[in-house]
Amino acid sequence: MSAGWFRRRFLPGGLLPAPGTPRPRASPVPYRRPRFLRGSGSGPGTADASRRPDARPVRSPARGRSLPWNAGYAEIINAEKSEFNEDQAACGKLCIRRCEFGAEEDQEWVTLCPEEFLMGHYWALFDGHGGPAAAILAANTLHSCLRRQLEAVVEGMVATQPPMHLSGRCICPSDPQFVEEKGIRAEDLVIGALESAFQECDEVIGRELEASGQVGGCTALVAVSLQGKLYVANAGDSRAILVRRDEVRPLSSEFTPETERQRIQQLAFVYPELLAGEFTRLEFPRRLKGDDLGQKVLFRDHHMTGWSYKCVEKSDLKYPLIHGQGRQARLLGTLAVSRGLGDHQLRVLDTDIQLKPFLLSVPQVTVLDVDQLELQEEDVVVMATDGLWDVLSNEQVARLVRSFLPGNREDPHRFSELAQMLIHSTQGKDDSLTGERQVSYDDVSVFVIPLHSQGQGSSGH
Repeated sequence: MSAGWFRRRFLPGGLLPAPGTPRPRASPVPYRRPRFLRGSGSGPGTADASRRPDARPVRSPARGRSLPWNAGYAEIINAEKSEFNEDQAACGKLCIRRCEFGAEEDQEWVTLCPEEFLMGHYWALFDGHGGPAAAILAANTLHSCLRRQLEAVVEGMVATQPPMHLSGRCICPSDPQFVEEKGIRAEDLVIGALESAFQECDEVIGRELEASGQVGGCTALVAVSLQGKLYVANAGDSRAILVRRDEVRPLSSEFTPETERQRIQQLAFVYPELLAGEFTRLEFPRRLKGDDLGQKVLFRDHHMTGWSYKCVEKSDLKYPLIHGQGRQARLLGTLAVSRGLGDHQLRVLDTDIQLKPFLLSVPQVTVLDVDQLELQEEDVVVMATDGLWDVLSNEQVARLVRSFLPGNREDPHRFSELAQMLIHSTQGKDDSLTGERQVSYDDVSVFVIPLHSQGQGSSGH
């Protein structure tokens, strides 16, 4: 982004939108659960009937309702942390149209017959905060944004090598060499489409929430199967892992104020006005007190991965830009994540300090080449919101997966039952496999995606 755009968008004194007729206020985003849970035997009243942690129902798709790749899903509402389940989920088939270029300058979109579509599949989890509205909008919108972004580059995706010019026109005979030297592959176009789709969806959420007078944000974790590869895009603190017989592989990284400390501090260094003189960007092992004035204490700044000492000044006593540790770390004392969608109106309590400039909607994308794996029947990808990972490690989840799947091979619903079992393992019952008593009071949503058979031969034309 340019410095000029950033200043106009976020900084005090930036250009204001041109005056116009006020936009009519839209209706609030209605609360709902994922469509594929219809008929699962639970309704909106379930939340009211399950106020005790031990009575919280675990919901899964109705038997007979199949998800892409026979994936399993389960969810549980929080223990009165908020009125509604702020998690949302979506999944389905992606049908990517191809674009033909004629002699005219106009680009005509044509829908080819189904066998000529580029086919893929999509699974997504959205963990809302400040209300469920942003997560609901993301579940309704992101897949459409992604399809549009993929359709814009599909000709390059199906080419042996992405062409310099999408129309196929050759301006410079060395264009293919330049593309090759940059190492640009078809998967890079999919990654770019995911990044652009997240950005587009974030803008849609901002407009819709402003129009309806609602607030909130959400994290986003998305898996897309396309041309024999699984793309996992994450913006927030949800997590996806690959579980195989002899391997547990992380497919995402969490984005929190701690993990992105240097990026956030550097932004405050470049644009100190974002802190409005209320915060210090420096990190100290603890919140400094008046008695620390004049003392040399440990600190680090945006350019440092290590630590040093500095003499404490009065400005160092301000509230830290990032405060707390682990799951308790907060950005500007407010937010526990540093990437996600929404939060356009979010401000520090009793101030006009915006958090949005510090938040990225751009995901990190991990590519798993499924066609290159020697898949076994029990190989799965587990995607879950942070309520699961707050109490279960990657290794604990893998042990639960390996203990459940081999003995249930004939059960067509085993992946949803596994998702349910993972959630039950967070509800405070004694676990003989982990040897611990664990409780998550957060919303928890889990997809279990089997890779065997569905992942083989999935090039997708």
